[in-house]
Amino acid sequence: MEEQRQVPVNKMARPAGARVIPAAAALTPKEVVGILRRHMLLIVSLTILGVIVGGASWYLLLRYVPRYTAQTFVRVLPPIEKDPMMITAAQVQKDIQYGYRVSMTNLIQQQSNLMELIARDKIQQTKWFQRFGEIRDKRIRKAFKNLQKRFAAFAHRDADYIVVSMTCGDPTEAALIVNEMVALFLESQGGKKRAEVADKLARLTPQRDSVQRELDAAERALDDVRTAFGLTDLEERQGQRFQHTITLRLNDLELQQNDLTLEISQVQADIENLRELAIGPINEQIEHRIETDPVMIILAQQLAFQEAELSGRLTRFGENHRVVRQSRELIDEIRQKRQIRKAEIAEQTRQSLLQDAEDQLIVLQQRYAELENMRQEWEAKKRDLDLARVQYRQREAIRDERKIMLDSIKEQIDKLRIMREDPETPKVQFVGSAPEPLEVSFPRWQIFFPAGTMLGFMFGVGLAFLLELLNDLVRTPRDVARYLHIPVLGVIPDVAEDRQIAGIHPCLVVRQAPYSITSESYRRCRTNLKLSSFAESLKVLLVTSGASGEGKTSVAVNLAETFVAENKEVLLIDANFRRPALTSLFPKQKVESETNEHPEFGLSILLTGLCGYREIIRPSGIEGLSIIDTGPLPSNPTELLGGAQMTQLLKHQRQNFDYIIIDGPPVLLVSDAKLLTKVADGTVLVFNAAATRRGAAQRTIRELREVDAKIVGCVLFAVKAMKGGYFREQFRSYREYEKLQLAHAT
Repeated sequence: MEEQRQVPVNKMARPAGARVIPAAAALTPKEVVGILRRHMLLIVSLTILGVIVGGASWYLLLRYVPRYTAQTFVRVLPPIEKDPMMITAAQVQKDIQYGYRVSMTNLIQQQSNLMELIARDKIQQTKWFQRFGEIRDKRIRKAFKNLQKRFAAFAHRDADYIVVSMTCGDPTEAALIVNEMVALFLESQGGKKRAEVADKLARLTPQRDSVQRELDAAERALDDVRTAFGLTDLEERQGQRFQHTITLRLNDLELQQNDLTLEISQVQADIENLRELAIGPINEQIEHRIETDPVMIILAQQLAFQEAELSGRLTRFGENHRVVRQSRELIDEIRQKRQIRKAEIAEQTRQSLLQDAEDQLIVLQQRYAELENMRQEWEAKKRDLDLARVQYRQREAIRDERKIMLDSIKEQIDKLRIMREDPETPKVQFVGSAPEPLEVSFPRWQIFFPAGTMLGFMFGVGLAFLLELLNDLVRTPRDVARYLHIPVLGVIPDVAEDRQIAGIHPCLVVRQAPYSITSESYRRCRTNLKLSSFAESLKVLLVTSGASGEGKTSVAVNLAETFVAENKEVLLIDANFRRPALTSLFPKQKVESETNEHPEFGLSILLTGLCGYREIIRPSGIEGLSIIDTGPLPSNPTELLGGAQMTQLLKHQRQNFDYIIIDGPPVLLVSDAKLLTKVADGTVLVFNAAATRRGAAQRTIRELREVDAKIVGCVLFAVKAMKGGYFREQFRSYREYEKLQLAHAT
């Protein structure tokens, strides 16, 4: 039995005290362990059977059909052509080498090699070949199929070897077949590779002669270019172009012309400046010439002398004296001469400088014209030189290409000649002959015993899970949550799980065995109902199930007795007209039978209007619990239960009793239960863990929901404690707790 880990599924029908296990699509680790524990005997039995079968198979195969595997190695060299001219070989990536070894293994196992191996005389004389029959074609075909199955070749991942192996019943013949295949493969690869080298040599010889002729033609074309242009210096030297005399002369002329252009531009700018100075103010250069002129110097001396004389005469004679006026007139005359001389010097200097500049410009322009004519002449020579060099380079490139090609071909020919005699040319090497195997390769106990054990164990586990998954009973609260999606109000253990209720009728457990775990389970169900979110409105409860015999009467009676234990007034109504049970569980007292004029009064009599409420309610013998029997079976029970009399009965008795519990008929057998859900405050479904199928439970819930029945939850009845489940430990703990409680009480 599994643990009641429960969460709500439907808020409208979930009591607060009831928990619902979360629905899960896959098995939890705890469920898996529980399944394994429940079927441990089956798993162990099948595991032992697997060991026995594996051992027997190993012994029989070893005795009658043993097999021997012979193997040897073939070394595979790197898949590159080694240069015989170099000492060290190029490194190849491991993945490339491994891929090359794999391709070699495929070549070994190809159909042509296997057929050629079968055709060898040594192979056809073996017992292995002769056991395939007398008809040659069929024998060869069977031998080929056997080789495909028993002969193997695989490449090492890290080592440069191929493992070649053969498995058959005779160790000598197994080694013979392997050695013959290795010899065949080495011969075919050696001849093939040397034939490829010889074929390459045959193709390279005429190619070498053709390139040699093209090289000679290219050399003659270079001589033709030199002769046509009369030039010899057309080649390049040390990666740089040789500067020809024509190129040097032309470059020199261009440099002179550039310099002359700059001088002309400078002179033209000077002329423009001189022309502006001719009409403008006197600059410092002209001032300097004026100051250094001899006439101007003499006049300056005379002016200074006269000014000194004037100063002395003014002191002696006064301002208006005749001598003073003469001195002043002489000074003015000297000054006027200086001005005239200054103007003459300035004009002469300006004109002289302008004329010199214009003369210089004419000379420079004439020189520029001469340089231009010389440049054009040498430029024509330069064009002829460039054309000659272009043609020469084209022919030179062809010549160099032919030289390189010829050298390469000669080098390849030399290498191929060396490779033709090189023992590493086939890329595969013989390592050694395959020895005769000393031990059988099949069967091996190291494989059969563990394999038999593992297969037996796996088959046992698989069968255990298959049996578990094929069981579609609603056995645990987790099944309710996973497949039904309604709350679980309580889990009632099976009678065999509780020793305290042995010999007690299941309907009387709470009254006759109050300290049992089964009674405690009913009280837990009562508590969950009382702690629900709508507990105040749960006064009329309908207890029903999908089919008959699932324990709904036991749940209804025991649940009623738990409410009575709380000093509640409870009315228990038997509404199952077709199979009443309360009359036998609570027999009528003799006194009542003698005084009652109509001992058969019950619910059916009331619903037909033949008696009153007081006449059908009788005591049960338990204080606080009253009973309404079914009465005689009416012809129309469905119509009676859905009529107004039933509604009035419950309405009237709500005032007299704290709880009214209706033991209803099965939902899937008759339609009475659907009508009773309309007058009840809530419906409690009972599922029998040993009898209720998931499909039946789902149909029960679906039919009640179609009529808008308020499903409070369900009670899982007759639940067995399974290995790996929670309730086995719970039962043990409860018994220990009960013993301790009784010990304290005494």
